[in-house]
Amino acid sequence: MVRELEKTIAAIALFLSMVLYAGIVGAHGKESLEQDSCVRGAQGSMVHLSTYQPQNEPTAQYCTDIPKEGETFLVVDLIDQALRNIPVALRIVKGTSEKEDETVSFFRASYHPDGVIGGKTNLDQGQYTVFITGESVPPVRYQYPLRVQQINYAKIARSSIGPTILLLLLTLFGYKFMKSKRMQNWLASRRT
Repeated sequence: MVRELEKTIAAIALFLSMVLYAGIVGAHGKESLEQDSCVRGAQGSMVHLSTYQPQNEPTAQYCTDIPKEGETFLVVDLIDQALRNIPVALRIVKGTSEKEDETVSFFRASYHPDGVIGGKTNLDQGQYTVFITGESVPPVRYQYPLRVQQINYAKIARSSIGPTILLLLLTLFGYKFMKSKRMQNWLASRRT
């Protein structure tokens, strides 16, 4: 019985360490550019989008899921030098279609030798799309979906998997412990 208990505790400890380690590795900022969900690539060039809402959380950086509505600062980093030598425009629309949906903000095409496009806009709750267009031949286009103050059910489901498995393991361990001969003998001795 003691050996089974030791094995179970060791298995739970191993499982928890793997879950916690995987969570640390998946944090934004620890991955390479190719794995960063805020980076888009097209025709051999890449851009990176960051959004900020200092009035809500002064140090927080977001990519596509923005927790609150309101004034939002967008920063696009032109990672490749070639993009810094062509005019680049930025358009934010409410919805997913650049031509059919309402344009919320538009930053005209211009050169950005420092590699940074910055601007602010006011976003209400809903879905938006950021279109970044480099005026070259052929044009270079990137797009980012934005979700403002919406519940991300997939993220909630992913974050609840670890605690659910832990709860199931603890329930199984408790059940096995209650059915063990040692526990049955102890309960029988308490009844008399």
